[in-house]
Amino acid sequence: MKYHELQTISKGSPKRVGRGISAGQGKTAGRGTKGQRSRTGSSKKPGFSGGQLPLMQRLPKLPGFRSIRVPAENVYTGQLDAIKGIVDNFTVFDAGLTSSPYVRVKLVVKGDVTKKAEIKLQHASEAAIAAVQKAGGSFEAVPQVKRQKLEKNENKNTQKSAKAAKK
Repeated sequence: MKYHELQTISKGSPKRVGRGISAGQGKTAGRGTKGQRSRTGSSKKPGFSGGQLPLMQRLPKLPGFRSIRVPAENVYTGQLDAIKGIVDNFTVFDAGLTSSPYVRVKLVVKGDVTKKAEIKLQHASEAAIAAVQKAGGSFEAVPQVKRQKLEKNENKNTQKSAKAAKK
């Protein structure tokens, strides 16, 4: 299609409402008679239920509601001796103490800390931090580890190579 072949339609001026009976959209201007929506400046906020508690505020109070926030997984101070080197999400996962290296991990007191350890996790109780420091170690709060996103081209290449390997 070329520029001179475009089908253009002239856009008319908007309809002037509320300009008298003979103008077509006079008197109520297409809003009907009376009611909240016929008034000027009337607009209800999204989710408004006429004064009743809106659905999005009612849902967490209903039975069976489950929060989407995933709880942190606990690692106990007595389990730290099994881990060598720096204690972080990946070493804790490799030791089999958490379900994934990408979950939030909290260090909690249960058992004794016998060796010096450098700990880099998301959370720790105050008593756990004191126990680690008493053994000569240190604690540093780090943000949760995020999964690495594959580039679109890399993802396509890996899919192609997987299909080729199947053949």
